Formats: sequence, C-alpha cells, structure tokens
Amino acid sequence: MNTITLAKKYAAFLDEVYMESAKAAVLESDSTLAREGANANEIIIPLLTMDGLADYDRSSGYVSGDVSLTWETAKFNYERGRMFEVDAMDNEETQSIAFSKLAGEFVRTKAVPELDAFRFAQIASADNVSTATETLASGEDAVQAIRTAISQMDLDEVPSENRILFITPALKGMIDDLDTTKSRAVMAEFEQIITVPASRFYTKITLNDGTTEGQTEGGYTKAEDGSAINFMVVHKPAVLQFTKHAVPKIITPEQNQTSDSWKYGYRSYGICTVYANKAAGIYVSAT
Repeated sequence: MNTITLAKKYAAFLDEVYMESAKAAVLESDSTLAREGANANEIIIPLLTMDGLADYDRSSGYVSGDVSLTWETAKFNYERGRMFEVDAMDNEETQSIAFSKLAGEFVRTKAVPELDAFRFAQIASADNVSTATETLASGEDAVQAIRTAISQMDLDEVPSENRILFITPALKGMIDDLDTTKSRAVMAEFEQIITVPASRFYTKITLNDGTTEGQTEGGYTKAEDGSAINFMVVHKPAVLQFTKHAVPKIITPEQNQTSDSWKYGYRSYGICTVYANKAAGIYVSAT
C-alpha cells in the first residue's frame, strides 16, 4: 500500500532522502570485450595466453612459441526489479510529485545503494583475493594497513597504475587528520580514492527477495557471515563489471488495464565478478 500525504496545490513539498551517488561505477568494464554465450544468461570473455622467452640460437634463430586466445564463460549474477503503483488522484493532489519524483528517488535511495553493496560484496568474497581481518582504531593503524596492502600488491606484481582505494569516510577522515608526510605519501599511491558509506561496504550481503516473510520490503542486509569492510584496494582490470540491461517502465493510467493508476517499474540486470587469473589485484581489509 502506498502512503502519500495529500497537499494543497500551492504548498507542494518533497522531503527528499539524503543519499550518496554510485561508488562502484568507476569499475565499469568495456562491454565490447565480451560477447554473448551459448545461453542467454551468460557471456564469454577473452583470455590470452602465450609462451615466455626462450634462448636465441645464432644458427637456428628463434624458438617457436605458442599463443592462444580462449574464451571463459561468466554468468550474469545480478537481476533485480520492482513495480510501483500510484493512484491517479493521489498523484494529481500532490501536484504530480507522488509519481514524478518516484523514479529518481527510487534509483537514488534504493537501486544505487543496493547495486554498490552487491558489487563490493562480490569483489570482496571472490576466490583467492588478498584479505586482512583487523580493527583499525586510529589513523596510524589505517596508514600501516594500507601500506601493507600496497606492499602485498607490489609483491604480487600488480601494476601500480589503475589502483583504486575504496575506503569508509570515517577511516579516511582519521588519515586526513594526521596530515603527515607519511599519510600523504601512502594516499598518493592510488589513481583514485573513493569513500564508500559503511552501509554499502560488506564482504557479504543478503538480497531480500521481496516476497518471503521478513523480506517483503526488499533491498539488502549484511549477511550473517559477512563483515564490515575497512577499505578495499582494486586494480580496475581485475574486475569484470557492467550492466547489460537497466530500464524504467512507465505505464500511464490510460494504458493501465487493471486500475486508474500510474505504474513505474524498474529492472536491473548485469554482472560483477573478479577475473580468476587477476585475483591478486584485489585486497580487502575487513573487521
């Protein structure tokens, strides 16, 4: 049931919810690198392998090498949607605010935070990524932990370019407050630094199905076996992420065959996963 406060036409007012924009969007991949798989719910992505150097012989010349392009199958792992209905008169008596603002508010306060949470959880829980379980109580602790992450990636020969630091605002604030040469130097190691609201930053989440008792409001929650993330370092090429289909559907009262109502539907379908051979490009610090 919709709850809409009727208002006089001269006193319309919308109490919008404060909500951050998408944080994981920076990891979006080039979708042209993938192609349709044998099944509708999968894609295939190219994997290039080749032999290394061999001895050069001044008499016989080069040793022949092999190079192969294979295709790895990946299944789309995010498919969510919702349909809303707003009575035509409720909409009119709120100066069309009830419906006209519904789409933007839904995407901003529900769809975007959930997609961020899903993506960060998928990346953090991928196989073979580097992890640390730790409580970071001060800026000094955070700087040391981030330095450890950088050192681990250096050891694993992850390129220094395209490294992105995702971090909670509280933790970044503690580092900024230090304002030391050491703290500035460690933060300068990253191509981008993006703060992520703690409410979207978990190693595992549960996506509510919208129909089961206790889950009818939809959305997501931290999984029972999930942990809060302190920060995550991501080498962007390690992640395969893109949205294949994200469309709103608007049905006017005239088109609605069941009621005199506006209907707004939203569906999102996509993928977020870590390339199996690039897991070293992910480092997760969680509590």
